Amino acid sequence: MNKFKKYKIYALIFLIFSLISAQEKIPNIRLKMLNGKYAKLYDFLEDGPMIIDFWATWCEPCKKQMKYLNIFNNHFKKNGFKVLAINTDTPKSMSKVKSYVRTKNFEFEVAVDPNSQVKKKMKVLQMPTTILVDKTGNVRYRHQGYLPGDEHDILKEIYSLMDDLKINYTELDLKTANKKKVEKGAEVDF
Repeated sequence: MNKFKKYKIYALIFLIFSLISAQEKIPNIRLKMLNGKYAKLYDFLEDGPMIIDFWATWCEPCKKQMKYLNIFNNHFKKNGFKVLAINTDTPKSMSKVKSYVRTKNFEFEVAVDPNSQVKKKMKVLQMPTTILVDKTGNVRYRHQGYLPGDEHDILKEIYSLMDDLKINYTELDLKTANKKKVEKGAEVDF
C-alpha cells in the first residue's frame, strides 16, 4: 500500500472517529414562556441537567408522555433536575396550551414556539421529541416519538446522567408514582 493511500485511510478513520465522538450541544436560544416572560435556554441549566420536550396539543403520544415528564420533574427537582416542555402549536391554537397545562396540573416549565423557530434550531422532526441535556448543554440522549414503556428508557437515561455527574438521587418507582397521581384524582389521558 503506498503512503498516499495510507494517509487517506488514517484521515478517514480520524474523521469518522471525530464525528462519532462529537457531542451535540444545544444552542442558547431565547424562549417565550407560557406566562409571557422570556428566558434563555441555558438559564434552566444553572441548577443541573434537564429534559427538553417538544410537544403539541394535537399530539396524543405527547399528552401520554407528559404525565411521566411531570413525575420526573417533581421527583428529581430537589437534585437540580428539571423538565422544560416546549409547545409547538400554531399561533391560532396557542390559547389551548395554557388551559391544557393548567387543567393537568403540570408543574414543569412550559415555553411556546408558535412559529417553530426553536424546533428548527434544535433539529426536531417528530412530536414528541425528548432531549436529555447535561448542565453544560451537551445532549446526552435524544428520543423521538412515544410508545407506552418509553418512560422506563427515559428514566434509565436520567439515572445514567445523574450517575455520570455524581448527583445523589433517590430511585423512582414509576408504578407507585403513577398510582399516587391517579389516587389523588388527577385526570389521566389514555
